[in-house]
Amino acid sequence: MLSVRGVYEKGEIKLDEKVAIAKETRVIVTFLEEIEKQEPKRININEFSFKRSREISKDYKGCFSDAVIEERRSFI
Repeated sequence: MLSVRGVYEKGEIKLDEKVAIAKETRVIVTFLEEIEKQEPKRININEFSFKRSREISKDYKGCFSDAVIEERRSFI
């Protein structure tokens, strides 16, 4: 077993030193500091309203599909 320190930042783990291993190896990552796990943002289907959507989009002149995609991306 080998232990190597590193830093987790923006979804990537950066090791403090280079490790030369000849084959694929399973690892376990342990976060040493207390962290608050963030749940992914999700759209709540129970809060959706076609009537409200029509009201909001009544003056919209662009492509409705592009607007929906952009709105959903903002929730991620």
